[in-house]
Amino acid sequence: MMKESENNQLVKGALLLTLAGLISKLLSAGYRIPLQNLTGDMGFYVYQQVYPFLGIALMLALYGFPAAISKMTAEMGDQGKGLSLRNFYIPVFLLLVIICGSVCLFLFFNADNLAVWVGDPDLTLTYKLVAFIFLLIPFSALMRGMFQGRQLMQPTAYSQIGEQLTRVTLIIAAAVWIYLNQANIYTIGQAAAAAAFAGAVSAIVILLFFFRRYQPAAEGRFIIPWQYYVRTLFILGIAAALNHMVLIIIQFADTFTLIPSLQAYGLDKDEAMKAKGVFDRGQPLVQFGTVLGSSFALALIPVISAEKLKQRPAALTRSIRSAILISFYLAAGATVGLISIFPETNRLLFLDEDGTGPLRILAVSVFLSSIGITAASILQGLGYMKRTAVFIGATFFLKWIANQMLVPFWGIGGSAVATVLSLAVFTCLTVMQLRQKLPVLHLGKHMNWSAFVLSAAGMVSFLAAADYVTGTITSRTGLLVYVMCTAIMGAIIYLILLLRLKAFKEEELFMLPFAGVLIRIHKARDH
Repeated sequence: MMKESENNQLVKGALLLTLAGLISKLLSAGYRIPLQNLTGDMGFYVYQQVYPFLGIALMLALYGFPAAISKMTAEMGDQGKGLSLRNFYIPVFLLLVIICGSVCLFLFFNADNLAVWVGDPDLTLTYKLVAFIFLLIPFSALMRGMFQGRQLMQPTAYSQIGEQLTRVTLIIAAAVWIYLNQANIYTIGQAAAAAAFAGAVSAIVILLFFFRRYQPAAEGRFIIPWQYYVRTLFILGIAAALNHMVLIIIQFADTFTLIPSLQAYGLDKDEAMKAKGVFDRGQPLVQFGTVLGSSFALALIPVISAEKLKQRPAALTRSIRSAILISFYLAAGATVGLISIFPETNRLLFLDEDGTGPLRILAVSVFLSSIGITAASILQGLGYMKRTAVFIGATFFLKWIANQMLVPFWGIGGSAVATVLSLAVFTCLTVMQLRQKLPVLHLGKHMNWSAFVLSAAGMVSFLAAADYVTGTITSRTGLLVYVMCTAIMGAIIYLILLLRLKAFKEEELFMLPFAGVLIRIHKARDH
């Protein structure tokens, strides 16, 4: 009975973290649209040259090091070792300070070299400011890891949302100030670093509140296992962070390779910077689509972990199969719909149709990243974290090389193809690994291909008819009404067709929100 209660607590905590993660991802994607509108493609370019560094720091503080510390907390607790300040908290904190302090010093003293490497020496000050964010990681990571090791997920969830709200609010405020005062466009990069610093401080304040409330330090004396601490922090910490950085890693490769490659394509520096800003318009849309395509499936990950703990292989296989199939249908629908209405979406969100062709190619990554992230998260839940981290590392290097090969010939279209190719390899690797570990998964056998094709065709037909009837819309208000109505109606048509054509099994629908309504539509054809 006690073990069952612990499992339920673990699942509830994991669901809370998943919900907090979804809210944070939506906030992270949403604020970039007004940011681009206020600062233009050049301002967006500056921000996107900084964001991957901020994203890596955030992932280390939120997922990487906390996962390693959580594991150490749980394992040492099972061994009956009291986690005291002297034997656990201070040694682990010192190691984190050494690791993160080294990164801070490297970035600060090599900021000018980094700025030259990415093709824009004017970013030197911005990279110096980014370096200081790494100094705050030890504080938040230690407390989050300690709480998670004791199965207390609320502190991590609340601090994550508080951090993101603070960061987003300050960035938008800075963008408004830059717009009103016609300030130097590089100010947005410096403001982004300052906002990330302020967000990290707010997270630490929230975590300290919970730390004082629970007072987790205990009495205990044992020989400090330095080797164990170092190995776990380095190997597991970095692997856990990488598992949450697929899209950030792709953008990180763009930061270093896209401007030089666009100049090799024939653009001057200013043209290359604006072209990258246009290409980066796709990032919030890809992030929105990926959240939509993988969110319901990722919500099943705690259930998968619970089935593994209960050692029920048949139920585990069913849950994993359902997670991937749901992700497939939703991500494929989102991708097809986004490609269909991309010209209008581009004009609505970013004021013109610049880059529509390459960004339509980039939209394919919504489908690939959704499936790949879902499969990688399942592998992580099954205990194969290091393997998926290797796959993500390979994705990064493939994107880096593909950019240098394709962009000089095709411009930002080459970068879009490079992104799709690298994510396709990542998705294939994770799905093949999953099939190898679970040979009875039989994904192709359980996929209702005819239902998917007919549903997608029905949605595309509606969107094409709507485009033909309405013609060219010039006003932004008209575009807002058009995009919202066609997107919602297209999604409803797609979903109803999937349900009526029996794409889902009834037990899969029980896992989704509004299950009662979905099941009634699903059964309507039988009457």
